Amino acid sequence: MDGMNHSIVSEFVFLGLTDSWGIQLLLFVFSFLFYLASMMGNLVITFTVTLDAHLHSPMYFLLANLSVIDMIFCSITAPKMICDIFKKHKAISFWGCITQIFFSHAAGGTEMVLLIAMAFDRYVAICKPLHYLTIMSPRMCLYFLVSSWIVGFIHSLFQLAFVVNLPFCGPNVLDSFYCDLPRLLRLACTNTQALECMVSVNSGLISVGSFVLLVISYIFILFTVWKHSSGGSFKALSTLSSHITVVVLFFGPLMFFYTWPSPTSHLDKYLAIFDALITPFLNPVIYTFRNKEMKLAMMRLCSRLVHYRKIS
Repeated sequence: MDGMNHSIVSEFVFLGLTDSWGIQLLLFVFSFLFYLASMMGNLVITFTVTLDAHLHSPMYFLLANLSVIDMIFCSITAPKMICDIFKKHKAISFWGCITQIFFSHAAGGTEMVLLIAMAFDRYVAICKPLHYLTIMSPRMCLYFLVSSWIVGFIHSLFQLAFVVNLPFCGPNVLDSFYCDLPRLLRLACTNTQALECMVSVNSGLISVGSFVLLVISYIFILFTVWKHSSGGSFKALSTLSSHITVVVLFFGPLMFFYTWPSPTSHLDKYLAIFDALITPFLNPVIYTFRNKEMKLAMMRLCSRLVHYRKIS
């Protein structure tokens, strides 16, 4: 049997979040509404940026792509979680679990790089305004986008390359509502300490390192704004506060998952809901309600739609 996949487990069973029918109903309503709002909000941002010529700039190009990634990210685990809430047997196939892990890590890695690109965009806009359009050219924006997806896929493939051939021959119960790598490794019928350490180092260092890099860059930008304070500093600070809020909301749960010493605590399940549903919902809220240009563009888009309906 050497060289073969020893897995005899064909599916994994989720314990879910709770057995209480009342809490399940509350979770169903909460999850469904937030998932719907996340999808609608991010779709509105994507279409607004695409259709409004006033928003055809590097910052909004990156923002629209962040919205696309958020829609992908929350669609990886949320729909199945919502469908499984009232089921007694919450199961996912072996390859379905692997696929879920692959895309969640790929989307997460992509979003990390894209957030770094957005921080660089703000740095150039505030610290080198005269060279902004030269540095943040369409070619550079496309480079950032392609690089973010490549890094995301490489990050995910690197981790799963060591997991797909692990022997899963006994327990198949995951105390969660989705497939995550640390819990899956603990079900393997072999010693996975080295792999668990590798996952923690890979995901933990990437998330913490990216977060520290972003914090340092935003501190530098804030110092530059303070040093050259002028009439436009309020707008710059408002934009930066939106970016910083999104960064904290995205990286907070991720750093807990991969650096906290007790990954089996129930808190990480609820933080996973926050990361899968609430963060993608808050991103369009933060960027829309704190951005005058975006609100004006949405009003223009609504006016055009009303006008077209009247004509037709």
